Amino acid sequence: MHDHNNTHDHIGVQGQPAAVSLTKDTVFVLSDAERDAIEHEKHHYEDARAASIEALKIVQKQRGWVPDGAIKAIADLLGIPDSDVEGVATFYSQIFRQPVGRHIVRYCDSVVCHINGYEGVKAALERKLSIKPGQTTFDGRFTLLPTCCLGNCDKGPSMMIDDDTHTHVKPEDIESLLEQYQ
Repeated sequence: MHDHNNTHDHIGVQGQPAAVSLTKDTVFVLSDAERDAIEHEKHHYEDARAASIEALKIVQKQRGWVPDGAIKAIADLLGIPDSDVEGVATFYSQIFRQPVGRHIVRYCDSVVCHINGYEGVKAALERKLSIKPGQTTFDGRFTLLPTCCLGNCDKGPSMMIDDDTHTHVKPEDIESLLEQYQ
């Protein structure tokens, strides 16, 4: 029987089900590769707190997101308070604290992109993906996120899919853009 009160089902890296469901009593364990990479980064900084962003990126690269238990594991490894790591994790929008899709779609919702028509792009994305901002498609393929600025104000509206920037985006471009990301 599945206990919905204690178990969190997560999508793992590449949208596959996680190998282990984490319960409240489960201790999060960094992999040897994560631990070694974080230790390596730690030695590049005089203050271990400065390595926390790199440690978060290491975990996210391996797992696709940063589970709650990783915050404590990183803090313990760096010898700093959990709250310091949590502060960094919540400050940076590129650190994902919940499972995300295989592809991250970020659309710029700045004033300049608004003037240049981002509302039409946003509506086309929501319609094509059948999700709202902050949600992930049922198949785990895409997560849709608004971003306050992508630094392409002269080329708006703009959006990113993973690390690829797309500029002068029109609503009619959305379907063909998304088809490029399987």
